[in-house]
Amino acid sequence: MTTAPPPADAPGTSTRPYLIRAQHDWCTDNGFTPYIAVFVDASVQVPREYVKNNEIVLNVGFEATSGLKLGNEFIEFKARFGGAAREIVVPVDHVVAIYARENGQGMAFPVPTAAATGEPPAPPAAAPRAGGRGLRLATVEGDEAPPPPEDEPPEGSPPSRPPLKRIK
Repeated sequence: MTTAPPPADAPGTSTRPYLIRAQHDWCTDNGFTPYIAVFVDASVQVPREYVKNNEIVLNVGFEATSGLKLGNEFIEFKARFGGAAREIVVPVDHVVAIYARENGQGMAFPVPTAAATGEPPAPPAAAPRAGGRGLRLATVEGDEAPPPPEDEPPEGSPPSRPPLKRIK
């Protein structure tokens, strides 16, 4: 007995974890450093002292992480912050971008809605700085890329991502 395929309008699993894994593999295969930008709320386990404007940028390369698991629901790993090992747990739906640090190529995803996270959205950030490296993204029409950070990160903090630029 065979099973019928689901109807065309039936919701399937999210493509986000698959795209994140594919972009991570591409970065790794090409010698680039994969970074993720994460929308931070109460469901995200990261060092809060490195969060700015409800966002943190994390190096998810194998050299910077221990026990990296890119799952369908969560991204989990251990990383050092200020010399201390910290456990990181990020719901996949809170990843708003994944990109290569060296050239900015990557993908952006919609920021989780307030209804999904139970918290108000972050206030909008200032406009991108002129002369910044643009991030070349593949986005779905109607998706909004996350805003870039307003200032430079404090000394010793993870590097911020370059300003995002939508290409079509």
